[in-house]
Amino acid sequence: MSMRGVLRLGEVGIRVMDVAAARRHYDEILGLHEVMEGPDGKIYYKAWDEQDYYSIVLNPSDRAGIDYCAFKVYDDATLTALESKIKAFGLDVRHIAAGAHPKSGRRLQFVLPTGHTMQLYAEKEQLGNTLGTLNPGVVPDDGVIRGTHINRLDHALLGGPNLDETTKLFTEVFDFDLSEKLIDHDSGASLAVFLTCSTKPHDIAFVLQPEPNRFHHASFLLESAHDVIKAADRLGKYRVPIDVGPNRHGITRGATIYFFDPSGNRNEVFAEGYVHYPDSPTLMWDTTAMGPAQFAQDNVPRQSFLEVFT
Repeated sequence: MSMRGVLRLGEVGIRVMDVAAARRHYDEILGLHEVMEGPDGKIYYKAWDEQDYYSIVLNPSDRAGIDYCAFKVYDDATLTALESKIKAFGLDVRHIAAGAHPKSGRRLQFVLPTGHTMQLYAEKEQLGNTLGTLNPGVVPDDGVIRGTHINRLDHALLGGPNLDETTKLFTEVFDFDLSEKLIDHDSGASLAVFLTCSTKPHDIAFVLQPEPNRFHHASFLLESAHDVIKAADRLGKYRVPIDVGPNRHGITRGATIYFFDPSGNRNEVFAEGYVHYPDSPTLMWDTTAMGPAQFAQDNVPRQSFLEVFT
């Protein structure tokens, strides 16, 4: 793992079927900031404490789900070096020219063994968080923190086949660590893998699904478990459909609540969790502990959590 290689999940493209309802959900209720609308109807959002211009892209569509996820890398030289490694792994790489994604430099695009489209990029214009960089203080301008008080995009959980091959790609090519893993108690088969390129419990995770390219959720970081409870109050006030929570995961130790946008895409607000270091061991779970692995406060697994994907 190196913070001079792949830095973070920088962007998720989400398909939505009702633009007006999606705008109300992500902007007015959750509190993300709409920064632009493209000529193709795509809408771009950022969280208040993200420096880059946007992290969520809503794409009007006739079906829900994920278009792509994109990771930011340290610099253009890193992007060039990773291209040869991705090709050596056996994946085809498509070049996306600078500017094809607004405010963004050139990108590499390829399809993961799970069937998901992934992009890498090194450059994106920065909009800032209103604090500036000289004597920035700690509190942004009035009205900047709103809604559910989201700080930033945190991670995504995706569903598909070929988890072991995907883990190999992320650990050997992208230099991620495998922080946690869920296996079948009887067969030892991989059921879920949690991968980090930082000190977070995970920057991306994959759960076994028979169909490729399934979307489980995009997760947004809050400041504390208390903020998760307050977010639940707000989601209840506006009748946002809740899947699970508030609760705490055994895997990652994060405080959580899961809910759905108007198109049926699952969102999460997430806080806390442990600090991961390169010498941290991989934490292993098996199916004898499915309840506490998922939700450690009541130890009850949820079928919807295991079965609902877009």
